[in-house]
Amino acid sequence: MALGLVIYVAIGAALLFDFLNGFHDAANSIATVVGTRVLKPIQAVGIASVGNFVGPFVFGTAVAATVGKGIIAPEFSVVPVIFAGLIGGIAWDVITWWFGLPSSSSHALVGGLIGAALMAGGASAVIWGRGIQTTLTFMVVSPVIGLAVALVLTFMVMYAFRNSRPFKVNRAFGKLQIVSSTFLSVAHGGGDGQKTMGVITALLIAGGALASKQFIVPLPVILATATVMGLGTFIGGWRIVRTMAMRLTNLKPYQGFCAETGGGGILTVMALMGIPVSTTHAVAGAIMGTGASRRLSAVRWGLGRRIVYAWIITIPASAAISYSIMLAIKMF
Repeated sequence: MALGLVIYVAIGAALLFDFLNGFHDAANSIATVVGTRVLKPIQAVGIASVGNFVGPFVFGTAVAATVGKGIIAPEFSVVPVIFAGLIGGIAWDVITWWFGLPSSSSHALVGGLIGAALMAGGASAVIWGRGIQTTLTFMVVSPVIGLAVALVLTFMVMYAFRNSRPFKVNRAFGKLQIVSSTFLSVAHGGGDGQKTMGVITALLIAGGALASKQFIVPLPVILATATVMGLGTFIGGWRIVRTMAMRLTNLKPYQGFCAETGGGGILTVMALMGIPVSTTHAVAGAIMGTGASRRLSAVRWGLGRRIVYAWIITIPASAAISYSIMLAIKMF
């Protein structure tokens, strides 16, 4: 009975993290379309929340499997360890939301799981293979790719419409940006939404509710996580929206379109490959790339450095929190 209660509490924590993921990362989905004033904030979060809900049904569950069975060794993938990892991710999301820093919820979760596993069983409790290696690799690579792709797309659009009147270009891309923003929201839900699915499925396996031989995400888990994440996105973390939409750089609609298309394209490829890439990293890189297309000084690189610092410390910070939580669990 006690174990069953612990599992329910852990699943509740997973859904709370999922809500905070949408709440914290709402800026990723709506920053550019709000920053260019194509949509009002309430319109943007409405579209984004629907896109986040639809995403997991479009992109499958490859990322969920990577998170659920590719980070913690099977013998240490038990309910207390997963629970402590979730608390680490939740705590870091709240801290960075409070300071308005667009850190990665994905990396906060990965760091939390690593920290809890290290406390439970040392280095052998962590799978230092594809799951963690690819996560760490794309922590560096994804913002660079996002910046490069958005910069190239922006130059292509500027060249193609070099003889057009700015008013007509902005009006046309204002309409196109609604499409690109929706695409980004679906890709965001398809990538980030899967991480909580993987954690809940791992909890169900650890509690004996699912067979451990095959890692299959049940449909109710997909529905629950997609709904909760969409709700979190709809409510939105406005502190981070202001940072991403209004403080990092000033964008025109054609630049917003390029940033969203570039960021969404990267997330789509990564989701299909099962790589838990950070939406925050890809989108922030894309925004900086398209902003720099006019001139380097158009991007507030000082703020960009603060964002990068937050990225760097996310995994160790959330790992330290979950390590402490796991230590307390073992003691008490």
